[in-house]
Amino acid sequence: MNAQHQQPTGSAYFIDDTKPVAETHTLAVVAENQPGVLARIIGLFAGRGYNIDSLTVSETEHEKHVSRFTIVTTGTPSVIAQIKAQLDRMVPVHSVADLTVEGDFLARELAMVKVKGEGDKRIEALRLGDAFRARVVDASTESFVFELTGKPDKIDQFISLMMPLGLVEVSRTGVAAISRGREPMKD
Repeated sequence: MNAQHQQPTGSAYFIDDTKPVAETHTLAVVAENQPGVLARIIGLFAGRGYNIDSLTVSETEHEKHVSRFTIVTTGTPSVIAQIKAQLDRMVPVHSVADLTVEGDFLARELAMVKVKGEGDKRIEALRLGDAFRARVVDASTESFVFELTGKPDKIDQFISLMMPLGLVEVSRTGVAAISRGREPMKD
């Protein structure tokens, strides 16, 4: 093949047709603890077609009437930037931090997992529960309820291992996350 007919790699006409890859981000949002704030934040996501993978919220400073939201969401970098900017513009929101971008952070979740089983399946469920440091918080002759705390992927793995052993029901709290170190959340 003639060198004149090859497409130059440095051409101004070269079009990069790769699509941005969706990323999962954990956002920490501090907002006023007042009626309607949760609905407004959820509305922001729903109105623009963004999904919330996990949402936890609780009042963290009673005297200041402030709540902290931990939101796990997935999107392209431009979508994540748009979500953060729109949250930051909301009147009751004090601050928005992207824990994923800021660096090292801790994320934990609590799950209660109900498993039924008899015989060998029952013994295997208890053995796996012990290996995952899951506590048995309720037991009968036909089932167990395990309480498990850990990273979301640890919870996912435990649930997938319990499926063939008689998984009945799962209840999860959603992710609670905080940055490491002595510094408070950045604005």
